[in-house]
Amino acid sequence: MNNKLFFNYLIIIPLLFGCGKPAKEASQDHAPVSSVSTGQKYRVDTKESVVTWKGSMLMGSNGHTGYVYLSKGELTVENGQVTGGTVEVDMNTIEEETHGSDNDLVRHLKDSDFFDVKKFPTSAITITRVSSTPGEVTGNLTIKGITHSVTFPAEIEVSDSLIKASGRLVIDRTKWGVLYKSGKFYGFLADETISDSIEFQIDIVAKK
Repeated sequence: MNNKLFFNYLIIIPLLFGCGKPAKEASQDHAPVSSVSTGQKYRVDTKESVVTWKGSMLMGSNGHTGYVYLSKGELTVENGQVTGGTVEVDMNTIEEETHGSDNDLVRHLKDSDFFDVKKFPTSAITITRVSSTPGEVTGNLTIKGITHSVTFPAEIEVSDSLIKASGRLVIDRTKWGVLYKSGKFYGFLADETISDSIEFQIDIVAKK
């Protein structure tokens, strides 16, 4: 595949939330452990929930946006506030905004250069802490079998029967083993270098 054509394509997204500073990250060994085990359970509505991804070249304005969909999830609520939960993403559902799921870009994203979807068909985030002031979610994000802690801004509305959550997460893809055309690991690539930052806009609806 023509490299310029491809990443005059993009990079990805992966879970809950444009450009900006990457979310705070920590190694798996230092990821916080959730103590939440009780509370009311809300099941994620996979038809109404979606993750929007955005990736770009390091130089220039070329970039691509697309979607990936959730396969399952559950959120825990105590005293009217989300306190924990896990959301799973089906990596086989990666699609690009304008050309759908059957094109060279999506096929490349699914192969071993990027997310190696045959070997790692799902990604997931497990919520370990939620802060209402400011609105922040901390969780353990797993992509390609690699887990790091991330913290990102989010807005969450909880009612008796419904949760609506929206957040923006920016990660350094190389921490999850996605190294293709990264300036950190490849030689001089000039305008073919792909940005290490991947942006996720996560929109979740969960119901009792």
